[in-house]
Amino acid sequence: MLRLLGPVGVSSGMSQHAVLSEGGAAWRWLPCTHSELRLDLTLGCGQSFRWTETSKGHWTGVMGGRVWTLTQTADRLWFHRYSTQPGPREGSEVVTPEHEEEEDGKDEEALRDYFQLKVQLGGLYQGWGAVDPHFKHTALSFPGVRMLRQDPTECLFSFICSSNNHVSRIQGMVGRLCQRLGEPLCQLGTETYHTFPSLHRLAEEGVEECLRALGFGYRARFLHQSACHILDMKGPDWLASLRGVAYPEARSALCALPGVGLKVADCVCLMSLDKLGVVPVDTHVWQIARRHYLPELGSAQRSLTPALNQRIGDFFRQLWGPYAGWAHSVLFCADLKKFQKLKVEKPSSEEEVKKEGGREEEVKKEKGRKRRSEGDVKTGRGREKQSKGEVKTERGSEGQNETKRVKEIRVTKVKKERESE
Repeated sequence: MLRLLGPVGVSSGMSQHAVLSEGGAAWRWLPCTHSELRLDLTLGCGQSFRWTETSKGHWTGVMGGRVWTLTQTADRLWFHRYSTQPGPREGSEVVTPEHEEEEDGKDEEALRDYFQLKVQLGGLYQGWGAVDPHFKHTALSFPGVRMLRQDPTECLFSFICSSNNHVSRIQGMVGRLCQRLGEPLCQLGTETYHTFPSLHRLAEEGVEECLRALGFGYRARFLHQSACHILDMKGPDWLASLRGVAYPEARSALCALPGVGLKVADCVCLMSLDKLGVVPVDTHVWQIARRHYLPELGSAQRSLTPALNQRIGDFFRQLWGPYAGWAHSVLFCADLKKFQKLKVEKPSSEEEVKKEGGREEEVKKEKGRKRRSEGDVKTGRGREKQSKGEVKTERGSEGQNETKRVKEIRVTKVKKERESE
């Protein structure tokens, strides 16, 4: 039977979200530059739906069954991991900040794995930019976009919620799913954080009706049926085992689940199953391909067919290579409405400023040369008109002289006739 968890009580001594400037002693850090990781882009581009910006530049969410707040300085990734202990009420949690050195190694390893920090992003960006001018231009405004390595169960069931949906609404649905079916972890301010529901919780009787009441619509059936199918036919460790099989096999297996199509299967393969070259194709990626890479697709094609999905994915894999899925995420991020303001930022380095100034100076010089050329043409035309006017004047003068001579001849002739008389 479905076991519903009630809201966690709020105690008078509740803890708040950590802020680096207010408690540096409770924070730890890893060396990491912005060019290797941008938290705002990586956590806000629709890969995971468990992170929110709780204060400027500080992101709080659940990863690995624990609650974290992350932030960045120029060359460091700072993290605060919250610890919990049983609170005064059954089922409630109270945060107790601690800095246990024996946990340092585990926390650092968890973050390195989650953000895949062993992958050197700078070299990948350089390689993609060398073969793709559009990527090179886009990357100037969108550095540090990494692929997360998520828990396969959380990734799969989050993306089942993504069908015909947008990022903010998916985030709300995943939050309600965790609040109702997950286990409480801790409370920060008025926000209670929960684990992601296990497969067994999602497969319990009554889950579909519960999720329909929470506004999940037809997705409620897919979530419940997929959990039941995995447990009944595959086993609880089956999803994680797909990390060890080839991409076509993993994709085909996922597409056999209720509510899982090509796009959802590809997202799960890329974001949790270590298939780094997978390019999930949705309407965003389709439009990017049509605008910048495959104009021959045109506007006649009105639906994203499996054949078109395969064609676009194959094109990008051939262009970008083994980490094509990572490159695609940069362009996907740049296409999101929420990040459009980043495209008009000023150049980030002195060298870029000089280059931009040089380009502007060259444009000014070219305009000056064009104006002078146009002025020369106008001057030439003026001289031509003046020459024509002088010709007309000379012709008019010649006509006047001819008329005068005719008159003189006539007068002379009349005089001679009168003298002969």
